[in-house]
Amino acid sequence: MPDCIEIKMPPFQQQSRIIANEQLAADVFRLTVHTRQIAAAAVPGQFVMVRATESLDPLLRRPFSIHSRHADGTLSLLFKVVGKGTALLAKAKVGDLLDLLGPLGNGFNLVSNQPVCLIGGGMGIAPLLFLSQELRCPQHLLLGARNQAELAPLAEAFAAVNGTMQLATDDGSLGHHGFVPELLDTVLPQVSQVCTCGPWAMMRSVVSKCQAANVPCQVSIETHMACGIGACLGCTVPSASGPYVHVCKDGPVFNAEELQWQR
Repeated sequence: MPDCIEIKMPPFQQQSRIIANEQLAADVFRLTVHTRQIAAAAVPGQFVMVRATESLDPLLRRPFSIHSRHADGTLSLLFKVVGKGTALLAKAKVGDLLDLLGPLGNGFNLVSNQPVCLIGGGMGIAPLLFLSQELRCPQHLLLGARNQAELAPLAEAFAAVNGTMQLATDDGSLGHHGFVPELLDTVLPQVSQVCTCGPWAMMRSVVSKCQAANVPCQVSIETHMACGIGACLGCTVPSASGPYVHVCKDGPVFNAEELQWQR
């Protein structure tokens, strides 16, 4: 497998049939769709824009990280019900068609076969499964969430990880009692780079630890998007070189030093 796993391909728009829609926790679902062209072109860290309904309500597509890719031309998307669009997707049935646009954005770019740490918090775990499945180097996997009910079904998908896995929950119901960046200190001396996705405050802590240890870090940014293709310019985050970058076309994966973390 080549060291660099990032490829730029034009996006496809496909009517994609739902193969499975699994409820993993009270408000967490894993949706699997057959979308052969998008699946073939996707790389870890990219995302798709999904139209939740054929009607105009809600009007905008919803962005979802690609959670995993399968040999049969299917993709899995992990999502949490937080509004009307995701509530509609939670009710979608096997056999229904969804309009997908993708793959979009820039993925992870790994330039070493040395051990890597993947660290995810909450729904930020979503893009790390695809990345973990594609890597052929040893991995240290750190996953965190609010509680066991949320974290356990997400962690199960990483059972075949090539390396070690540690878990953390805010309430101590599974694994380490505390926030997942607290597990990073003992792992950093063992890895050549870190890839992370999760809430901004979590990633800011991860980036700070990586900078102190002089370990390169890539971050996958989660934000609201209206178009996903750089037309609306709504998904901005502060750039280290100023003033802003746009998550959909410049990211969602960035080298940590490209962004301004104190805001």
